[in-house]
Amino acid sequence: MQHKLSHITAVIVLTTAIQGSATAALYAVDPGPYNPQIGEFASWYQDSHGRTLDLCLSRNVSSRVAGAPGAPAYMCTLAVAPGIFDDTQDLVFPTNFPDEAFWFMGDASITDAASGINLTYVSAIEAAFSGGDPKEGDQISFARIRIRVDVPTPGIYTITHPYGVDVFDVTQADFTDTGGRKAINMTRDVGIGAAKTYNGALQGDIGPFLRSIRGPYVEANPDGGSDTFIGDPNLLEPVTGSPFNTNFVRVEGPNGINVSTNLFAVTGKLSQVTLPTPLITQRATYSRRNGSGSGSVIAQQDVFMQAPPPPGLADFVSNGQTTAMIESNATGNWYGQTALNPSVPVDLQLTADNRPAILTSTPTTVSVPLVDQVTIQTAEWHAGTLKVEATTSDETAPVTLTAFTGNGALILEMSGDGASKQMSTPSPIPPARVEVKSSNGGTDTEEVVLVP
Repeated sequence: MQHKLSHITAVIVLTTAIQGSATAALYAVDPGPYNPQIGEFASWYQDSHGRTLDLCLSRNVSSRVAGAPGAPAYMCTLAVAPGIFDDTQDLVFPTNFPDEAFWFMGDASITDAASGINLTYVSAIEAAFSGGDPKEGDQISFARIRIRVDVPTPGIYTITHPYGVDVFDVTQADFTDTGGRKAINMTRDVGIGAAKTYNGALQGDIGPFLRSIRGPYVEANPDGGSDTFIGDPNLLEPVTGSPFNTNFVRVEGPNGINVSTNLFAVTGKLSQVTLPTPLITQRATYSRRNGSGSGSVIAQQDVFMQAPPPPGLADFVSNGQTTAMIESNATGNWYGQTALNPSVPVDLQLTADNRPAILTSTPTTVSVPLVDQVTIQTAEWHAGTLKVEATTSDETAPVTLTAFTGNGALILEMSGDGASKQMSTPSPIPPARVEVKSSNGGTDTEEVVLVP
């Protein structure tokens, strides 16, 4: 799970950041050209679970929650503002256009009198303008996480939410200055760049999109037809979609504070654009060793990838044999294994198909090399000598392991019998790290330990 360094008025507790493909957020964004009818913003964002959301600007209303006079229960979060956007008139850019709009929003709150916690939580992919008001040439987008908490006492507070964990140290000075009100006040916006460049939000925390477990919801569009939504922002509902399976917001703090909610108000209109199923390769490795019988080999192939969770489907083909992959917790992380002895070098064909969940998606197949798994056991430097020891998961074939510095400069080929290889070479200055590459495609990198 991601642990973030967060900006607040209090002292910050630095925790470990874990990044990588396993926590991939958004997958793709509309590359353009952009439609002037929606302010030349990107039409859509797609997440790694295959859901594609349009910029939500339509005036569909909820059939579950009644609106009030002058305040319709819109399915999109429309920012009505006098002199900027009048929701009773046609959308026209820039003269009648909201100064902020959303492809996605998932909000939650906690008010707990017993503990003294009052939290507001925002997760969003937002469209806005660098100058504030709608203006051609000022269009921007970003991924937002906002956490604001009234706390009852100074101390360490840990906020677990669908897109990570943030830890805050509220000092006595911070608490005194605010009386605890918004003692935690963090907004993390990622992706703001030049006007009409929308791919920065792909690097933010948001994604996959949270969605109501009771949806999707179909609502009539007053301008014609109907639209489908992943949630109803007028309701608080349980959700799914967290990349860490933490579909809640929880506050843990001093004196045993532990309060949480799993209810969110979710905004998001499903797009009708036809896109390929997202597929992110994480690992495709094999291992093998000699069996007890003459000429027998015990082999295993292991494949990891990220793709939309069930009812989506995933498999891989190796040497003509198809193996179905499994996914267990709705995070979109798939695993497949076969005992087939591979004929290396070989490319596996990985396929993900999200059509069972989203009819407008198309299957995706990618070719991935199957490689052995290299593990560096020792990488150390002492008194002008660099020593490296490494192993390969292929114990049955003559495999060459070669060591390189971390910047790709050749050190030398390693020697040794079987799957274990080693090298020792003069090195007046130690490299910061070493990389060992196998002739069968595997690789591993480690920082060099400096031994006194």
